Amino acid sequence: MGPISAKTYPGAEWKTGPERATFEPDYGRRGKLWVHGAFEPATGEAAIHVSERRDSKSHIHLLERMIETFPAEISALDRWLVIEDNLSIHTSRETKLALSAWPEIRLQLLPKYAPWLNLIEPWWKQLRSLALKGRRFENAEELEEALFAALAYWNARRHPYRWKKRPQEQALLKHMLLGGYGISPNTHA
Repeated sequence: MGPISAKTYPGAEWKTGPERATFEPDYGRRGKLWVHGAFEPATGEAAIHVSERRDSKSHIHLLERMIETFPAEISALDRWLVIEDNLSIHTSRETKLALSAWPEIRLQLLPKYAPWLNLIEPWWKQLRSLALKGRRFENAEELEEALFAALAYWNARRHPYRWKKRPQEQALLKHMLLGGYGISPNTHA
């Protein structure tokens, strides 16, 4: 999710008039956390690992938490398919070494510059909303408590994730697919 700072996060609504909420800018950073996450789209279950920095060690801890959180019976033919972006901690020497100890995990990297293909991105928006909106955090510990409370709330009410639009209905993707073959996207519905 990126670095999350212990600060004030404004609410979701902006109101005008005498009943409006006021918001004073909060430039004081009182600690920060990196949130690493895993999301299982078939069930909607999620897991996070919070650390002080974004490094391979933290990513390996997330992989361990993922294996504990999303248990599965693994046979010789069945494997975990972990889909990740091309962040350097996902492809580092330490991560590759850890993955060699888990032959049941297969890593699939997304193409560069294609964040819309990463199914965890919409979930990050949900977690931010549940944990941060309209709250003020005095330190990183309060922030971490809010993140894990939001995760528990989400997992208690989870549901399978479905894309709202199929790839054929996404204009940009349709243009890329059809345009690459010299076909005008307007000629096919």
